[in-house]
Amino acid sequence: MWLLATETGATNNIFGMIWPFVLMFAVFYFLLIRPQQKKQKTRTAMLNQLKKGDKISTIGGLHGTVVELTDDTVVLRVNDTTKMTFERSAINTIITSAPTATE
Repeated sequence: MWLLATETGATNNIFGMIWPFVLMFAVFYFLLIRPQQKKQKTRTAMLNQLKKGDKISTIGGLHGTVVELTDDTVVLRVNDTTKMTFERSAINTIITSAPTATE
């Protein structure tokens, strides 16, 4: 009697229990995970395109012009005499991009 119940209902019961979890994961993936990955990808591309002369704003709201760039840091000119060093990850947006040599 135990063998008959496990043979016929076990496979249907397991798939019936797993199906809602698969559906929930799919919803979470398309509503949360995928948009976050897309946003991170565009942010990384923006940080990689930074160049001298770009006018930017930081996460803290400071506006300045890029004077020097390294792999990890950015030096901003805030006014005629003040230069400040920030982590590259502290850049929020590029307000205006510096003209390139071909423009």
